[in-house]
Parts: sequence; structure tokens; C-alpha cells
Amino acid sequence: MLNRVDKKQNQHNWRLLAGVIALSAFPVLFVSGDYSGSDGQGTEAIATIKPSYEPWFQPVVELPSGEIESLMFATQAALGAGVVGFVIGIYRGRSMAQKHSEPPTS
Repeated sequence: MLNRVDKKQNQHNWRLLAGVIALSAFPVLFVSGDYSGSDGQGTEAIATIKPSYEPWFQPVVELPSGEIESLMFATQAALGAGVVGFVIGIYRGRSMAQKHSEPPTS
């Protein structure tokens, strides 16, 4: 059975999750605007300032659509977050293992 502390912790976690969902959904539902990427805006600004500018480099791979670019970006972000979370987990696990293996001082 869950004791009182576990129930409070469980409620706290659900409230945090509901808050994160609300904060994520609010801008999508209630804030209207142009959500275009900064790459396009940067290109437009450069063309306005100096029309004769030519880029130094060309893309290595030209993706067929914006949706695929978004998918690739989201995949990179997820992989990066996974690596960071894994490293934090390893260090936290090591820290907890050291705490539990040390003899108590009296």
C-alpha cells in the first residue's frame, strides 16, 4: 500500500505534468502568429540589406520538404536529450551508490 508521503508525491507529479501540458498547449491554442523559421527570415533580411550577396556554402543534402526538415530536427533534439539524460542518470547513480556504500559516521 502507498503511504501518505507516496500519495502526496504522486499527486505532486501529476500536478506538475498537468502544468507542463497546460504551458505547452496554451501558446499553440491561443497565440496566433507567424511561426516560420529563422533561416527564411535571415535570408530575407540579408537580401534586403545586400541584394548581391551570395552564400559561401550550399547544403550537403537538400531535403524534399519542410516536414522532413522538422522531423530531422526533432530527431536530433530527442537524441541529444536522450544522451544528456543518460549521462545525468549515470552520474546520479554513481553518486547514490557512493552514498549507500559509505559506512555511517558516528
